[in-house]
Amino acid sequence: MTEVRTAHTADLDDAAIKAARNLLWDVFDDDMTEHDWEHALGGIHALAWNGDDLVGHASVIQRRLLHGGRWLRTGYVEAVAVRADHRRQGIAGTMMAELERVIRRAYDLGALGASDEGAAFYASRGWQRWQGRTYALSPAGIQRTEDEDDCIYVLPTAVPLDLAGDLTCDWRDGDAW
Repeated sequence: MTEVRTAHTADLDDAAIKAARNLLWDVFDDDMTEHDWEHALGGIHALAWNGDDLVGHASVIQRRLLHGGRWLRTGYVEAVAVRADHRRQGIAGTMMAELERVIRRAYDLGALGASDEGAAFYASRGWQRWQGRTYALSPAGIQRTEDEDDCIYVLPTAVPLDLAGDLTCDWRDGDAW
């Protein structure tokens, strides 16, 4: 039986951190980078355990997104992965439900960058594809991120959003979104 537990990065022991990192590298193979791993740290993790084996991971970290002239405290979902032999069993949905609860209670909105494979999953959970242009606030100023325009999904909370408007993320090393 699979059990999903949540914990802040600071509350995870070394074994759980190592298991999560290894899982992400196994699932994403060549698409996982050190920056991607760093992006997943510092927030709340949803960890799916089958006995002593970690079979799923997702995390939500705080970011700032600029929309409509306002910086929004955003729960940004990172590193959603389920081991191949445990997929299609509801594990990703259970992990996301935990993170969505956190987002709804603690943030102005939720956001994530969806892969082509994951987009339908997020949409089925009520996440909405951002229709407008995307940007990143870089050390050199605001830069357009048009490659991300069709990949960003948001989970609205109480803050009104214009999904056709511009959305700018705060800066970080590696992929901006």
